[in-house]
Amino acid sequence: MSENRTRFRLNQNRAPIYEALEQFRKMRVVPFDVPGHKRGRGNPELTAFLGQQCVGVDVNSMKPLDNLCHPVSVIREAEELAADAFGAAHAFLMVGGTTSSVQSMVLTACKRGDEIILPRNVHRSVLNALVLCGAVPVYVNPEVDKRLGISLGMKREQVEKAIKEHPNAVAVLVNNPTYYGICSDLRAIVKMAHDAGMLCLADEAHGTHFYFGGGLPVSAMAAGADMASVSMHKSGGSLTQSSLLLIGPNVHPGYVRQIINLTQTTSGSYLLMSSLDISRRNLALRGEESFEKVAGMAQYAREEINEIGGYYAYGMDLINGTSVFDFDVTKLSIYTLGNGLAGIEVYDLLRDEYDIQIEFGDICNILAYISIGDRLQDIERLVGALADIERLYKKDSTGMLSGEYIAPAVVASPQQAFYAEKESLPMEQAAGRISGEFVMCYPPGIPILAPGERITPEILDYIEYAKAKGCNMTGPEDPDILRLNVLEHV
Repeated sequence: MSENRTRFRLNQNRAPIYEALEQFRKMRVVPFDVPGHKRGRGNPELTAFLGQQCVGVDVNSMKPLDNLCHPVSVIREAEELAADAFGAAHAFLMVGGTTSSVQSMVLTACKRGDEIILPRNVHRSVLNALVLCGAVPVYVNPEVDKRLGISLGMKREQVEKAIKEHPNAVAVLVNNPTYYGICSDLRAIVKMAHDAGMLCLADEAHGTHFYFGGGLPVSAMAAGADMASVSMHKSGGSLTQSSLLLIGPNVHPGYVRQIINLTQTTSGSYLLMSSLDISRRNLALRGEESFEKVAGMAQYAREEINEIGGYYAYGMDLINGTSVFDFDVTKLSIYTLGNGLAGIEVYDLLRDEYDIQIEFGDICNILAYISIGDRLQDIERLVGALADIERLYKKDSTGMLSGEYIAPAVVASPQQAFYAEKESLPMEQAAGRISGEFVMCYPPGIPILAPGERITPEILDYIEYAKAKGCNMTGPEDPDILRLNVLEHV
């Protein structure tokens, strides 16, 4: 038995929600409750599409199946097993995606007027939480790799400076890792935060595997962080929209539950919860071996892609001990501008011409998400398609933009700006004004512009360029992103 399996206190072979649903399936319960499809009988098209196995356990809370808002039996046991598997003091099953986990984490730590130290390249869910609670961001603007056009991690000295200048801040938030696989020195940041009496929060949407794979960056709980949002449906294999919120021993679980219940549904999906239960079991029992294979496939892909020419699949070679303290070797991040193609152009070609769907493409890069369900033949197909694209579509890169991050000038808090009186202006007239809304490419969902930030000509040029290249732009009230809402008065 591996060291990974022997570290657990509880029997990780258990999957209590799944087991309870299987028992329920055998019972002859007549449903006079919701959902209205009544185990699929009322919606035969849905049943035909999803299967009776699925819709038959799409049920509502009841005594044998517990209640997500106040778990006392099988859901509570599933949470205890998850906490044990991830090395946390407590774990919460989340059915509103990692967006809900991140928002609950921030809302637990912050209230109106509190300062929170964070990198600007956070997911929009973090800034959405600030809109909700009225906390004020103190940005640690990360360095940018000028060649790759990606923002890096937070340097220790940057965090130290922010803590010194803002001693009343309540928390420090860290991406572990970034979308591109970049990791900050999490252990050091946790210590600095705790020494200053602050909480340390980790957005681990892309770091589920850190808890189960050897040779990977340190996980938030192992580093001593107070809270971590873990997107199980990404690298963990659960159903889309299922997530975990982990907490350490210094955070009160009862209060966190109250915060979660402010926004999370009272009708928790048992399909999502059982997928978390089964996936946690799978990772606890087989995660170490699985992610060793994933890392091996990603490294093989990097080597093969770098032989093609024009691309740069980056990895551990980026590590510098500061802004790139560590790197997630399962991430297949690929720089594409060497072929004169924006990442989003390669993304579109892979999907439209080769029937390959990757995670995202931005101005300079693509990300192919490799995880436990991938096969070597799929990697070979991706490598072959990229070689074809280099041969058939390569062009001159002159005049192409590089960079996905522009350091913002923050004038007002996200909440102030979001709820302020606003006017709608054509994009070309918005320079110099203060944004009242978000603009971002999704994925990755990192705002180019957030409420309260000054709109600059550079930002407007970037937005127009991203639109022209075909990035999926989201956020503004105007769906065509021809106009922006700006503050009437600052």
